[in-house]
Amino acid sequence: EHRRSSREHVIQESRQDRELGSCPRESPSFRSHFTALTIAREPRSKQGAKHGAVETGQGCANPSSGAATAALFEPDRDGQIPQVVVLVGAPGMGKTMMVRKVMVEWGEGTLHTQFDFVFYIDCKAIALPMEASVTDLVSRCCPGLQVPAGKILDDQKKILFIFDGFEALGFSLVQPEAELSSDPREVKPLELTVMSLLKKTVLPQASLLITTRPTAVGSLVQCLESEYYMEILGFSAARRKEYFHRYFENPSKADLAFSFARGNEILYSLCVIPVMSWTICTILEQELCGKKNLLECSKATTGMMMFYLSQLLKHRDRDNPQVLQQFLLQLCSLAADGIWKHKVLFEEKEIKDCGLDQPGLLPLFLNERIPKDGEDHGNVYAFTHLHLQEFFAAMFYVLEDDEEMVSSLGRLEKDVNKLLESYSKSRKDLNVTVQFLFGLVSQKSIEYMDKTIGCKISPRAREELLKWLQGRHRGLSHPGQALKVSEMDTFHFLFEMNEKGFTQSALGHFSELDLQDTKLTLYDQMALSFCIQHWDGLSCITLQGCSFHWQDPEGELNASVPCALAVRRREELPCPIHLLCQALRHRDSALRVLRLQWCRLSESCCAELAALLAEHPSLTELELGDSSLGDSGVRLLCEGLRAPACRLRVLR
Repeated sequence: EHRRSSREHVIQESRQDRELGSCPRESPSFRSHFTALTIAREPRSKQGAKHGAVETGQGCANPSSGAATAALFEPDRDGQIPQVVVLVGAPGMGKTMMVRKVMVEWGEGTLHTQFDFVFYIDCKAIALPMEASVTDLVSRCCPGLQVPAGKILDDQKKILFIFDGFEALGFSLVQPEAELSSDPREVKPLELTVMSLLKKTVLPQASLLITTRPTAVGSLVQCLESEYYMEILGFSAARRKEYFHRYFENPSKADLAFSFARGNEILYSLCVIPVMSWTICTILEQELCGKKNLLECSKATTGMMMFYLSQLLKHRDRDNPQVLQQFLLQLCSLAADGIWKHKVLFEEKEIKDCGLDQPGLLPLFLNERIPKDGEDHGNVYAFTHLHLQEFFAAMFYVLEDDEEMVSSLGRLEKDVNKLLESYSKSRKDLNVTVQFLFGLVSQKSIEYMDKTIGCKISPRAREELLKWLQGRHRGLSHPGQALKVSEMDTFHFLFEMNEKGFTQSALGHFSELDLQDTKLTLYDQMALSFCIQHWDGLSCITLQGCSFHWQDPEGELNASVPCALAVRRREELPCPIHLLCQALRHRDSALRVLRLQWCRLSESCCAELAALLAEHPSLTELELGDSSLGDSGVRLLCEGLRAPACRLRVLR
C-alpha cells in the first residue's frame, strides 16, 4: 500500500514540475518531453579503476544512442546485474533529468519494479544533519512515511538509494574502515554514514545510483566495489531534432526552430549539450511569443550563450561580484591562450597557477580528466565544449580589468587588432571567437552581462571592429569598381551584434553584395536579410549559383512523417527567397540590380518576385537565368510587370 502511495506521490510531483523560462504555456508531461540521451557504459572494478575515471566524450566502451533508463540496471554481458551505477556527465548534460525519469518510471510501475522503495537524495538542495543514521536519511527523504523506516530497510534487495549531484556533498571519501557502520540505525557523522553505504558495510544488498560531474569520479573509484560507470555524452544528431519536436507542440514551429539552429553551425554543435538545446528552444519560443514570427528573431548565438551562462551561475552567491569577475578574467585568459595555441587540454598546474582551483566555480566550466596508468602528469582539464572555450576566449578581449592579465602561461595582450588580422590572413579557425566578439560588444550584451551575470564588458573594441570590417572589403574590391561585400562571415558578424546603427556604419561605403555558389541556410538568410534592411547604399545584389534552404539540409523531413503531413508542412513554409524579398521591400531600399541566375528557382518564388516588382521604386534589372519557373510562374511575374509602380527595364 505504501509502495503504491509513494509512486502516486512521485507521479503527482513530476506533473507539477514546470520548465524554466518566462514564456507562458502549458507544461507538457515529463514523458512526452523527455528525449533519450546517448550513454556510454563500462563496468569498472578496483583493477579497472587504475586506468583512470571516465573521460568526457571518450574512454567509455559501448556508446549507445538513445539508451533508456532501463539500461541502468540491466544485466551485463556476463549476466551480472549492477548494484552500483555511477552516472557521469558535465553540467547540463541531463543527469538530473535521467534520475527524474527513473523516479517517474518507477512511480508508474513501468520500469525498475524490482525496487519497493526508491529514496532520492538531492545533494545540492537537501539540508542534511551533521550526524545521521541510514534510517534518519530515509526519514528525511520521505517525511510522510507511514511504515517505520527500520522495517523498510529489512528487505535490502528492494531498496534503491539515489544520490543526485554527489560532488556537492564535498565529503572526504577517505575514512577509517574500522569506523564505518554496519547498523542502519546507528548514528554517525554524515560522512561515515554515506561512506558506509558506498563501501557496502551497511545494507550491502541495496542498490545505489549516483550522479556526479567528472571531477568527483577520481575519489569515487577508491571506495566503490564492482560499480558500473555510465557517461552521458549528450544528444545524437537524430535526438537533437527529436528534442525540438518534443519541446514545440506545433510541428511547423518545431521545423522552423530546428532549421534555425541547424543552419547555424555553432548552435547546432552546442545542441549536443541538453541544457543548450533547452536554452535555444526557450529563447526561440520567447521570440515566437513576442513576435509571432521566428523569422524576425533578434537573438543570435551570443545571446543564447549568455543566457546559458546565466543558468549555470544562477545559484551562486551574488554578494561578491568581484570574486566572479576575477575568476572569469582568469578563465577567459586560459581560454584565449588555448585558442591561440590550438590547445584544448590544460594541466592541473596551469589551473592552479591561474587561480582557477575554486571548487564552487571550476566544475561549471571545465571537466576533469583523470590520467591513465603510465601517464606521469597530474589531472588535466578541458572546457565542456570547444565553442564554450571560444566564447570565453572572446570575453577575454572585452572583460574589464584593472591591469593586463599576466599568468605563468606568458603575457597575453588584449590586442583585438592582432586577433582580427590573424583571422584575415590565415587563422580561419578563429572565426567563432571573432563572431562572439561582435556579439559581446553590442549594447544589449553589455547591459545583460552587467545586470544578469554581474560582469562588466568594455565597449572599447567596437571602433576597432568597425574599422576592420570597412577595411577588409576595401582591400578585396578592384580599383575603379564599385565597393562590394563578398564574404558571408561579414553578415554573420553584423547579425551577431544586431545593431542598426553599427550595420549602417559598417556597410555605408559599399554598394554591392556579391556571393557566388553559396549554400544559404535559414540562419544565413536571416543574417543577410538583417543586413540588407539596414544597408542604405546597396544598389546591386548578385547571388549567382546560390541555393536557399529552409529545412534540415541533411534530411529534409523525417522519413517517419506521414506523406500527407509532410506535404502540409512543406506548404506551410514560405518560398525559398521569402526573406530576401521581404528585406528588399523596405521603403528605403535603393536596389537597382538583382541577379539570381543559376539559383534554380521554381514557380513557388514567382509570387514573391512579382510583389517585389510591383512595389520596388528603383529595381530596373532582374536576372533569373537557369530557373524552372514554368508557364504559370511567368504569368505571375507578368502580373508584377503590369503594375503601374514597376520600374523594371531588363529581364533575363
